[in-house]
Amino acid sequence: MGRGEQGAVRKLIAFDEDTFDKLKQLGRDQMLSLQDLADEAFMDLLEKHGVPADLKDALRKSAAEDGDGAGKPARKRKNELDYKSRNQSKHKPKQRSRTSA
Repeated sequence: MGRGEQGAVRKLIAFDEDTFDKLKQLGRDQMLSLQDLADEAFMDLLEKHGVPADLKDALRKSAAEDGDGAGKPARKRKNELDYKSRNQSKHKPKQRSRTSA
């Protein structure tokens, strides 16, 4: 939700001067407003605690919990399979010959 949108909730948040200065500088460096930084921070916080950010994320999480695999990208699973198949042959224990020395 951007600034001035209908349904936006406004809250007052206090920062100490050092934190506020660092946030202003980060905003300048990234060419983002303080609102943009706050939006990003709160989205990361929700993700960290497993709270879906929107309907699409909620559906993806629900599908993953049902175990149908729709929540995971196929590309990642393919890469994992490729990695496993490549490394299985490298890590097989070598058999020793049973000839007497």
